[in-house]
Amino acid sequence: MGASDGREGESPVRKVKVQTFVIDKYPVTNADFREFVRAKKYKTEAETIGWSFVFEDFVPEVTRSKITERIKGTFPDNDTAEDGFHGASPVTAFPPQNSYGLYDMLGNTWEWTSTPFPESQKMFVLRGASWIDTEDGSANHKARITTRMGNTPDSASDNLSFRCAASINNKKDKTHNRSEL
Repeated sequence: MGASDGREGESPVRKVKVQTFVIDKYPVTNADFREFVRAKKYKTEAETIGWSFVFEDFVPEVTRSKITERIKGTFPDNDTAEDGFHGASPVTAFPPQNSYGLYDMLGNTWEWTSTPFPESQKMFVLRGASWIDTEDGSANHKARITTRMGNTPDSASDNLSFRCAASINNKKDKTHNRSEL
């Protein structure tokens, strides 16, 4: 894992042991999340604080600029939409990026992980870069599989996402038989 020329926690190259796990084919979509919110009566960040960068395209430019610079810093002036999409693309817009059939592992949205990022404040690792990053790193980060950075858990943006994953315990659970689960 890692890269010899990495930055922000990408290096050094090192061996890691990964336990058996399952992972969703796609990142969670807005429709998936809306279904979860309705089913669980979950209160979103936007409802809690009255604002979310997911909706930044619907906010007046002056307001968006002030909030963006204050919270996130300056970003590229425009999205060239070379891929045919403004911002994030739909999860099936491009073919899977690996032999496991997983979509959007790189370059559409940063994906949250549960891995703590080593910082003085509470942060978690984001992986994979997003649509505002470039192959050579001239805009923000290098879009490559080893790209990672930290972010605080209260961060929100239209270039952040997550996918569901879970460890598989290979040991038999002696308290339940399979038909009870």
